[in-house]
Amino acid sequence: MTQIGSPNRKPTVFLLFFAGVLIAFLCLSVIFTYSSSDPIHAHSRSRSTDTCKCAGNDENPPPGFNLGFDPPVLTFYDDPSFGYTFDTPVKNWDKKRRQWLTLHPSFVSGSEERIFLVTGSQSQPCRNPKGDHFLLRFYRNKVDYSRIHGYDIFYNNVLLDPKMVGCWAKLSAVRAAMLAHPEAEWIWWIDEDAAFTDMDFKVPLERYKDRNFVVHGWPREVYEEKNWLGLNAGSFLVRNCQWSLDFLDAWADMGPQSKNHEKWEKILWKTFKHGADDQTALAYLLVKEKEDNLRSKVHIEIEYYLEGYWVVIKDTLKNITDKYAEIEKREKVLRRRHAELVSEAYAKLWEPHLKDAGYGYGSWRRPFVTHFAGCQPCSGKNNPAFSRESCWEAMDKVLNYADNQVLRNYGFTHPDLSNPSVVTPLSFRH
Repeated sequence: MTQIGSPNRKPTVFLLFFAGVLIAFLCLSVIFTYSSSDPIHAHSRSRSTDTCKCAGNDENPPPGFNLGFDPPVLTFYDDPSFGYTFDTPVKNWDKKRRQWLTLHPSFVSGSEERIFLVTGSQSQPCRNPKGDHFLLRFYRNKVDYSRIHGYDIFYNNVLLDPKMVGCWAKLSAVRAAMLAHPEAEWIWWIDEDAAFTDMDFKVPLERYKDRNFVVHGWPREVYEEKNWLGLNAGSFLVRNCQWSLDFLDAWADMGPQSKNHEKWEKILWKTFKHGADDQTALAYLLVKEKEDNLRSKVHIEIEYYLEGYWVVIKDTLKNITDKYAEIEKREKVLRRRHAELVSEAYAKLWEPHLKDAGYGYGSWRRPFVTHFAGCQPCSGKNNPAFSRESCWEAMDKVLNYADNQVLRNYGFTHPDLSNPSVVTPLSFRH
């Protein structure tokens, strides 16, 4: 047996040392050869390491909401009397919101302009055979718009109050969203049959700094003509504050869950010669409410299509598309491909070229929201003034028009707006 430290061990040690050097040399040769023969991947690996350092580490985490933090401090959520339905009034909401934001500081930055989108539909399958398909596409349209602009969205398809059925159900969803999302300054309701048709445009919140409720319409029609069709409740924004909760309480008091519903039905019919629904009730509040505190906080938006009627819009899309194409042809930067995440930056680049386009009716700017009022895609009980087929054709056209603005960032387009199934790759134009 060879003893430790004996002369017979020297050759063995030398051989082991030589083998180790040889293996190390071979490994280095392989690494060097791979790096030299594949400089692109070698550069990518180097950049990847640097990127990880820049993106943030334990000492410098990337910015964002702290979704995993909720301090063990009692808030309004811990109050047993706090509720989300209209039969549980909420008081001092502004103070409660401020306290919640103080306890959750990661949500404070940008909270004054934060929008939370709410939409919904019925819980049962549609009677119209194409209804569920169209509702899915309408919802996807809203998800696309929300993703592009960093908005959260809630799709409700249950009755949060069993008695607030039909068009009244939106009020329950909006109120619940206000209380569930104290981090949001604005709650934006948009009907299930409305679509965003300008994916770049954003609501100009600076216009509403002193207002708490924004709805599309014509002030003269509402306040002077006392016409309930002078506004449309299919798309509206409500500030997340105590004033708005009180406003919703007054609005909902005319609804079917209220003990005063029969009284309001008679009043609304006498005033507008139309049944009691969310829109006649809203119009009545604005027409009959004499308090400056209400009208001064409501903005009836006429400058752009916060809600645009599809019959007026559907035949303008080709001309608008041609106008945008002409501008793109002249301006190379507008044709540049980019990540979807930075779409807002390119939307700003468009603005100088759209300054003469105008807004709303007669404009060649993309209509912001197109609402298929009267089409009833789920029930199929459309307004007899137009056919079901004309609704379907227009919905295909409008939804594909909006979809093209999204698909562009993925390299595709619908060549035929009447066919939602076919897309073709976009050619890259320098």
